[in-house]
Amino acid sequence: MFSSGYMLLVGAIMLVSMFVSSKLKSKFAYYSKLQLRNGMSGAEIAEKMLADHGIRDVEVIHVKGMLTDHYNPVKKTVNLSEGVFLQRNAAAAAVAAHEVGHAVQHVKGYKWLQMRSKLVHVVSITSQFSQWVIFGGIALMASQGAGLGQTVLIIGLIMFGAGTLFSFITLPVEYDASNRALKWLRDKNMVTREEFAGAQDALKWAARTYVVAALGSLATLLYFMRYLNRDNR
Repeated sequence: MFSSGYMLLVGAIMLVSMFVSSKLKSKFAYYSKLQLRNGMSGAEIAEKMLADHGIRDVEVIHVKGMLTDHYNPVKKTVNLSEGVFLQRNAAAAAVAAHEVGHAVQHVKGYKWLQMRSKLVHVVSITSQFSQWVIFGGIALMASQGAGLGQTVLIIGLIMFGAGTLFSFITLPVEYDASNRALKWLRDKNMVTREEFAGAQDALKWAARTYVVAALGSLATLLYFMRYLNRDNR
């Protein structure tokens, strides 16, 4: 059904994604060896940053896994993974402060986070079925021509487009959380110059995973749109 161009696109996206993910893991492992001079754990860093911003209704909790750290705005919890919660290094400090950065965004009503939150439930549904709907539309167009197949394809593209939009809205949310984290770490003298550089580098590679995901989603959407345009020529 799909040309070699589609397979090359998927392969390219996977390779770039694997490279960035591998780089992030190696950076995290490297800066995990850079112990904080202040001796604070990731959990303590998170709790202090919350307190410094006057946030007292958010709990810092421990979750299983590696790099599974996230902020839950519904439960108001900063969830730190095994490699962050108890660890006392530059990587842990960076991740912990970044997740608190999301909590600060939530409290301050950061508009991009609000937009992202509104799309979460929609995207959680559409992302599961969008490609299947697109494949179905293309198959119908190939066997029956335009009409129903084209309508199904357009519905699939709209569903997939919602996910693409979500991935791009995520970018300012993630970059802003990192900027808030780094500013706090620097302004409060929580880290040395070397530790700050490590935290900054680790967060830079973490952000690039979202960039790759967004660009990959956009490239895939544009590829599928070619099927619609091809029929309209």
